[in-house]
Amino acid sequence: MAIHKVGVAGCGLMGSGIAQVSAQAGFPTVVREVSANALEKGLGSIRRFLQGGVDKGKLAAADMESTLANLAGTIELRDLADCDLVVEAAPVNLTLMRQLFGALDGLCRPAAIFASNTSSLSITELSTFTRRPDRFLGLHFFNPVPLMKLVEVVRTLQTSDESTRAAADWCRAIGKTVVTAGDSTGFVVNRLLIPYMMDAIRVYEQGLASRNDIDDAMKLGCGHPMGPLLLADYVGLDTAYAIAEIMFDEFREPRFAPPPLLKRMVLAGRHGRKSGRGFYDWSTNPPS
Repeated sequence: MAIHKVGVAGCGLMGSGIAQVSAQAGFPTVVREVSANALEKGLGSIRRFLQGGVDKGKLAAADMESTLANLAGTIELRDLADCDLVVEAAPVNLTLMRQLFGALDGLCRPAAIFASNTSSLSITELSTFTRRPDRFLGLHFFNPVPLMKLVEVVRTLQTSDESTRAAADWCRAIGKTVVTAGDSTGFVVNRLLIPYMMDAIRVYEQGLASRNDIDDAMKLGCGHPMGPLLLADYVGLDTAYAIAEIMFDEFREPRFAPPPLLKRMVLAGRHGRKSGRGFYDWSTNPPS
């Protein structure tokens, strides 16, 4: 089950990053998007990231050229047919996932491994959309993919040892540290992170401490690189809210429930850094 060629279904924020690190590590990589405009946007972000590395002296121009030479973009799903590993990085939508994995299952070789980058959906449920549950697993990358070193390799009750080993070996080959988890909503990181962020929002919502005091307390008192409210802005408040809803629906534990303040902020369009406003004002006074 050696992995030589990689496909990535989706060239958005996560998909473009996964495709980039795969190609940068020397793997021929095909990334697919649903439209030419979306594909060009994703490939453009890869080129800008690499060029930024060259401009800062962190990446040789020859390495940028070889990365781009290993990378191919397409809007045709059939162009992923000869890949040894296909990683899904599409919007979180079960209907879309069913259609995508069902189509891939009919196109790709029976030996190909499928993986989802989902941070919260059941890998077991996604595997039922295919006829290869033994070659289906989760590969949860973190944003920004080229900089974040961790990948959660998530196996179901049916994922084979060979598939898990091959996927983990590929993750290490692209420079990532692997942690292995069973298929339980939130895996390791979000299982611990989401209650932490939700509690921080509740502390702020209840007026127990100011935004800056909450973040400074966790930075200086616990040695965290950033506070939970700033981290929530980076993650995206809409993303954090959606994950918390999924986890609360799964476990029915109050610690996973999104606070009312978070819901109001999301409805008001305050999604954090990406929208310009969250707990912090990113448009006029971004955090230092």
